[in-house]
Amino acid sequence: MELTQEQIIGFIEKGIPFVQRMGLKAVELRPRHVKLTAPLSGNVNHIGTMYAGALFTLAEMPGGALFATTFDPARYYPIVKEMTIRFVKTAKTDVTIELSLTEEEVARISAEADEKGKADYVLEGEIKDADGVVVAVSRGLYQMRARGK
Repeated sequence: MELTQEQIIGFIEKGIPFVQRMGLKAVELRPRHVKLTAPLSGNVNHIGTMYAGALFTLAEMPGGALFATTFDPARYYPIVKEMTIRFVKTAKTDVTIELSLTEEEVARISAEADEKGKADYVLEGEIKDADGVVVAVSRGLYQMRARGK
């Protein structure tokens, strides 16, 4: 079962009420690559910069988006096992993150999930402000699990 672009966008932008309230948007979605953005407006903290929870959410959401554009949700589902974020600079503008998987990594993950019923993989990202300055660095340990195993 392949999801349509509209279904994936709906899942990313509206599937989780908190994410919808923060205004996260899918900018680019294609197999093995996603780009997401979050606005500063509505996500400001007590000092006028982007709230850390909004940055964390932006760092975590591409894992699900990348899964939805790359793998078959009828056969597999993703979970987050671990997530870390390092805040580098304050974000004073809208922010973006882009994540990609290589064809080889997709093949490895799929083969391992087929064989063992699950497969771990790491996604590392940089959250950048409107000027391209890195404001946070993330590392997520995800697991893809085969349905029915």
